[in-house]
Amino acid sequence: MGKVSKNARVSGGAKAKAAGSGKEMVKVIVTEKSPKTGAYIFKERIVHKDKVQDVLKGNA
Repeated sequence: MGKVSKNARVSGGAKAKAAGSGKEMVKVIVTEKSPKTGAYIFKERIVHKDKVQDVLKGNA
């Protein structure tokens, strides 16, 4: 039987529930063209899934 690292154990305590689930958050990657060099820049943000459209429109 293999060992389980103490760091791999996840407890479902009150602290984890209060922080919210990671399933509510999404990673949004937006490409922009640099005005200085003309190269593409990738900007990454982690936002709540309800705010994705605002980020893509540039409002947030």
